[in-house]
Parts: sequence; structure tokens; C-alpha cells
Amino acid sequence: MASVETAAEHERILREIESTDTNCIGPTLRSVYDGQEHGLFMEKLDARIRNHDREIEKMCNHHFQGFVDSITELLKVRGEAQKLKSQVTETNRRLQDDGKDVSKELKQCRVQQRNIATTIDKLTHCLPVLEMYSRLQEQMKARR
Repeated sequence: MASVETAAEHERILREIESTDTNCIGPTLRSVYDGQEHGLFMEKLDARIRNHDREIEKMCNHHFQGFVDSITELLKVRGEAQKLKSQVTETNRRLQDDGKDVSKELKQCRVQQRNIATTIDKLTHCLPVLEMYSRLQEQMKARR
């Protein structure tokens, strides 16, 4: 019966150690070493540690698979991002080339437009002279 009570006491002490602030753990450990069964307590403590280690390992294995899945997904996304970047770069290059051609054509059109406007202006200034010349020709024909 004493060993059952001792085991229960050790279990209580272990729970207290796990749930208590580390500053207050001294008196709890002192009660273990003052008792006769501290070797048995150490065995129970080792068993508890192994149990927690197994739980931690299970949890890590569970989360590790999620981590691996996430890394795999990231690698796929990185590959797709690289493809997209290369497509964007190629599209940009083509647009730059086409833009240069359009810019040259636009410059040429502006020069032509300026030349046409200048020609219209000059012809507008020459129109009265041409009209007078036309009248002069008519008058010269009429005198013959």
C-alpha cells in the first residue's frame, strides 16, 4: 500500500513540477530528496521525460510533413514565378523594340506634318501673287 501512496505522491510532485513556476520548484524537489524513495522518483521522472520526448517527436513528425509539403509548394511557386518573370521580360523586350519602331514612325509623321503646315503657310502667302499673275495672263491674252 505504501508503494501505491508513494507512486501517487511522486505523480503529484511531477505534475507540480510541470505546472509550477521554476522559482518555486526548490521546496518541491527538497521534499523528494528528504523522502526515502528518491531513486524511484528519478525512475518515474525519466519515464515521464521519455514520454514527453515521444510526444514531442510525434508532434514534430506531424508538423515536419506539413513543412515538407509547404516547401514543395514553394518550389513549385518559385518555378512558376521564374517562368512568369521570363515571359514578362520577353514581353517587355518586344514592347521596347516595337516602341522604338513606333517612335521612329511618329517622329517621321511629325516631320511630315510640320512640312505640310509650312507648305500650306507658304502657299497661302503666295496665293495673292499667283492670283495677280493669273489676272495678268488673262489681261495679256485679252490685249492680243
